[in-house]
Amino acid sequence: MSTAQSPPGQVDRMDARALGLLFVLCGAIFLEGIDIAMLNVALPSIRADLGLSTGTLSGVVSAYVLGYGGFMLLGGRAADLLGRRRMFLWWLAVFVVFSGLGGLATEGWILLTARFVTGVAAGFMAPAGLSLITTGFAEGPVRDRALLLYAGTAAGGFSLGMVVGGLLTAVHWRWVFFAPVALSLLILLAGVPVLRALHGDRTARRGFGDFDLAGAVTVTGSMMLLVYGVVRLEHPADGWGWTAAVFAAGPALLGAFVAIERRAAAPLVRPGVLRSAPLVRANLAALLLTGGFFGFQFLVTLYLQEVRGWSTIQTGLAMALLGLDAVLAPTLTPVLVRRFGNMRVIFGGFVLVTLAYALFLRVEQDWPYAAMLPSVLLIGVAFAMAYGPITIAATEGVDESEQGLAGGLLYTAFQFGAAFGVSAVTAVHVAALGEAGGSSTAGVDAVRTALVVPVVMAALGTVTISTGLHRRTAATVDTPSIPAEQQPTRSA
Repeated sequence: MSTAQSPPGQVDRMDARALGLLFVLCGAIFLEGIDIAMLNVALPSIRADLGLSTGTLSGVVSAYVLGYGGFMLLGGRAADLLGRRRMFLWWLAVFVVFSGLGGLATEGWILLTARFVTGVAAGFMAPAGLSLITTGFAEGPVRDRALLLYAGTAAGGFSLGMVVGGLLTAVHWRWVFFAPVALSLLILLAGVPVLRALHGDRTARRGFGDFDLAGAVTVTGSMMLLVYGVVRLEHPADGWGWTAAVFAAGPALLGAFVAIERRAAAPLVRPGVLRSAPLVRANLAALLLTGGFFGFQFLVTLYLQEVRGWSTIQTGLAMALLGLDAVLAPTLTPVLVRRFGNMRVIFGGFVLVTLAYALFLRVEQDWPYAAMLPSVLLIGVAFAMAYGPITIAATEGVDESEQGLAGGLLYTAFQFGAAFGVSAVTAVHVAALGEAGGSSTAGVDAVRTALVVPVVMAALGTVTISTGLHRRTAATVDTPSIPAEQQPTRSA
């Protein structure tokens, strides 16, 4: 949707209107990131206060993941068909209500319900917010800068959430739920007037009668089963039979979804959308990037708290420098993209993050923080180089009517990556602990063994991006935003 003149209602320069829109949309994605990170830090306190079993406590995390990952693709397409602004504001309100319910929970089932619905709300809200940027900002440097700021804010939420979560939990774990409620209300009140006249929302409304209900049910069921299967990898002691059955049922439903879409008069997902090699490459890179990062973060948290005996606040502060990307993404990354092209910058980010994880393989029982610092700093820089540009690559060249779908695909990849990364390192870590037989160095040896998983995922990401490096950089060097009429034809 690129023309010489921006459509009425689109933002074409960084003025007060643009900053107001970014405040609302970046605030929402920051809220989503910090909410997840804060809860992870508060889990031990929640278990102690409510007397939850280990299975229920694990379910608190899994319920959110199931809701988020299961409904993300549906949420992205619903934004295209039912209105992006409508979906964003409605599900932000749902997020407010059920986050507050989580803070008031006195029983495990209440907390599980609240986290599942909060995850569903995030699954609708996140792709709607991203598509509001890609359709609300004029294509070119303004949109690229907005996307980089948006992505940096999201990544910063994950990093800062550990610090904020530790501080809030020190007061009481319920504040981990009540603080997002206050932020959500502020964003909601600001969002109603700011989003009222966006061009991108005027072309994206249909009635529920045009909605592909059969496709919606099958794709949501498939996504939830696949996410649940990945989560079950964390519990090998439960047996592999049920996990294998879940993994078989997920693809079966996905096959049914594909068959439905091929015959549907108004398909939820146009069958040709995944024929775009750049789109598939960007989403695979997103999955590998977040998979490696969340797996690494989980292992480092285990190392610092269980092996070293650090407190949640000490652990959060140690990882705070990961939030460096929130500063670099809107400042350094646009300069690098203009100079070297989008794909080269992503490639450089993957090289750095692979090196960062590999350096941590030398971890010892009493490693000083100075020895960890190079990895932490490299990850902060790497995410600034990769996360935002991947967001641009995953939405670039996609028709305006499918921007919500593109956002849903991207965030589904992010969520699957995060779930798979944590589950894979957990399975390897548990197996390594069993083989160590309770030796004095068992904890650090298990962490070192499991760290191979994020190293491999980051290396695979590097290879994935390298496959499209020459063609993409040739098109983007010194001209990161090319008008649509000058771009190669894509099937997205």
